[in-house]
Amino acid sequence: MDCISAGAANEKSLPADMRISISNAPGGDSYAIASFSWVLLPIGLRGTAKGKGLADFLVWVVADGQRFAADLYYAPLPPAVALQAKRAIEQMR
Repeated sequence: MDCISAGAANEKSLPADMRISISNAPGGDSYAIASFSWVLLPIGLRGTAKGKGLADFLVWVVADGQRFAADLYYAPLPPAVALQAKRAIEQMR
């Protein structure tokens, strides 16, 4: 799983909306066939209690929840990717 995380970490610029392919990522230690897991968030929940609850959960997923990734056969997010995801999720509040 380290090679998948390396592929994600080797991407030098992630777009603000996080839509990117990490297949064939640069770097000799990157796995060629990899992808992020995606979550589509409804805009209509912004500023609501449900939106805040969803944002709280997703922030946990990309922060503290990353410690469970390997045990669940997921590659942990590189810190820079997790931080950008957290910033995007914060817009749901």
